[in-house]
Amino acid sequence: MLPKHPSESLTTLTDLVLPSETNPLNNLFGGELLARMDRAASITARRHSRRVCVTASVNHVAFNRSIPLGSVVTIESKVSRSFKSSMEIFIDVWIEDRESGVRTKANEAIYTFVAVDDTGRPVEVAPILPETELEKERYDAALRRKQLSLVLAGKMKPDEATELKALFNS
Repeated sequence: MLPKHPSESLTTLTDLVLPSETNPLNNLFGGELLARMDRAASITARRHSRRVCVTASVNHVAFNRSIPLGSVVTIESKVSRSFKSSMEIFIDVWIEDRESGVRTKANEAIYTFVAVDDTGRPVEVAPILPETELEKERYDAALRRKQLSLVLAGKMKPDEATELKALFNS
């Protein structure tokens, strides 16, 4: 299978925060943002694999900045790394200043999706070939995150997590 670049899976969703989507402080509900990120990541995974994809895990979510009512929110997602049938999707959430148009990063998340066939069985996906420095950083970090997840789940011995161990030995 030929490698693909992260840019081939780029998904950008832009939307407005409406009153029905906000909490009593007039900020976007966290669950609403999670749903939007899940939709973007799903499209990203499908673009990379050209298969039906299911959410396997939400590995990380950082709600760094609240998103006020009326904000223009842009969610950008790309495959940061693929493994046999799974893909790590890195998501950046931006808010746009209403007056200046300046975009500020508000939140980020990392989801894992698995490509499946018509019976729901995992299928192999193409490898990722990162191009930019940020894509390379995220690609390298994805293996460490996967190893940590496997160690914590008891599916990998800590001694086998070579990339993860290298963080502590350097």
